[in-house]
Amino acid sequence: MAKEVAVREVSYVEWGPVFAGALASAALSFVLLSAAASLGLSLISAYPGQPYAKTGGTVAALWSLIVVIGSFLLGGYIAGRLRSSWREGGAEEVAFRDGVHGFLVWSAGIVLGAFLALLAGPTTAHMAAHAAAGAAAQGDSPLALATDTLLRTSPTATITAPLERNEVARVLAISATNGQMSANDRSYLAQAVAQRAGIPAADAEKRVDNAFADAQHAVEAARKATALTGLLTASALLIGLAAAWYGAQRGGYNRDYNIWGRAPVLVRERRGHASTDD
Repeated sequence: MAKEVAVREVSYVEWGPVFAGALASAALSFVLLSAAASLGLSLISAYPGQPYAKTGGTVAALWSLIVVIGSFLLGGYIAGRLRSSWREGGAEEVAFRDGVHGFLVWSAGIVLGAFLALLAGPTTAHMAAHAAAGAAAQGDSPLALATDTLLRTSPTATITAPLERNEVARVLAISATNGQMSANDRSYLAQAVAQRAGIPAADAEKRVDNAFADAQHAVEAARKATALTGLLTASALLIGLAAAWYGAQRGGYNRDYNIWGRAPVLVRERRGHASTDD
């Protein structure tokens, strides 16, 4: 009768190093992004035409890319350096398992970031709405030029129908997003502009149409900017994945070959296997 051999299933995933690497990655990312935000407030003006306004977005994008790569590289390295080495699969298999732990660090970081963003979503949206309203009122929104043109008055005008900037900006933004302006909104704005600016009704309607066209261009530019931001973010995260994979493999290599110790000794003792060679 053949003797049965017990087979012990072994999991090569160690979640302790993965969570340690993800935590370190998140902490480093938070510190670097917070430092950049504080420096940016003092170096880059938020008002158009001021120094560094044009290059501020480029600098911020490059810094964000550096932060993503550096933080995931560190997190992957920590996970690879701390995890146990199962060497029965050979050097290539060990390197692959280290890389997978870097991938798990990246995955945990993405999930954690998405969860925090979900929790902060209502607060962020509320703050963004107030910021947008304030920007429109102060002339800093993409619709500011169209709004200013529409509300421009003449020296001989008798202003009997005052218009709120926020109201005009909302009507233009909603109409431009929908792709058309309703007849009621067009008539309301044209009548109010004619009275405010002291111009004929036909000229007021033409001014409303021009402002609506400018608003459409502004909304389209904002849409393209949002799409570009999403593409750059996805690209940065994929580069971060490669950095986490590479960092975990380098951490595993340093772990097994002890290159920062006194001698380059190959470590063979893992999980009750052979002891370290002298």
